[in-house]
Amino acid sequence: MEITGRDALVVVDVQNDFCPGGALAVPDGDAVIAVIHRIAGRFEHILLTQDWHPPGHCSFASSYEGKKPFEVVALAGGEQQLWPDHCVQGTRGAELHPALRLARAELILRKGFRKEIDSYSAFFENDRSTPTGLAGYCKERGLERMFFAGLAYDFCVGFSAIDARRAGFEAVVVRDACRAIGVEGSVARIEAEFARDGAWVVGSVI
Repeated sequence: MEITGRDALVVVDVQNDFCPGGALAVPDGDAVIAVIHRIAGRFEHILLTQDWHPPGHCSFASSYEGKKPFEVVALAGGEQQLWPDHCVQGTRGAELHPALRLARAELILRKGFRKEIDSYSAFFENDRSTPTGLAGYCKERGLERMFFAGLAYDFCVGFSAIDARRAGFEAVVVRDACRAIGVEGSVARIEAEFARDGAWVVGSVI
C-alpha cells in the first residue's frame, strides 16, 4: 500500500496505564511499540492521542458507590463502561510509554479531560457529537487517510477509526500494531462496525 503526504499515522493511547503493570493494562500492550516504530518511518504525518482524565472522572468505577470496574452505568451521554482509575492527569500512568520514540509527531491530542463525559474516540466525545477538534486539524492540513495503531483495538482505536469515517476520512486499522482489552464480545462488536462503516483492517506490512 502506497503511503503519501495525505496519510497520517494516528498512535492511540500508548500510555503507561495501558501497558503491563499499569492500572488498566491491555494484555501484551507494550508489544505494539516495536510495530509502530517499524512503520512510522513511512509516514510524513504522525499524530498521538493521550487519555487525560481528571480525578473522579465519570468513567471510573470509584466515582460510584458500590460499582466495580467493567460494570456499565447510564449517563446523560449514553451507557458508560466503568474502568479502574487510569490515566489521571499529571500521573506517571498518564504519561506516554517511555519506550515510544516518535520525535517527529506533530500533534498530541489529549482526550477524556472533561469530568462528566468520556472520550474513547480521537474525533468525538462519547456522546458521539461533541468534536475534539482533530477532524478540523486534519482537514486543514490536507490529510485524507488515517492509519490507526495503539491501545486498545476494541475501544479507543476502534472508536477513532469509526469516527474517522464519520468525519469523512478513509480509515485503516493496522491490526498487529494494536492490542485488545476483550470485554464481553467487544472485539466482535468493533469489527462488525468496521465492516459496516468501511474501515479497513490490515497488517503492518503495508
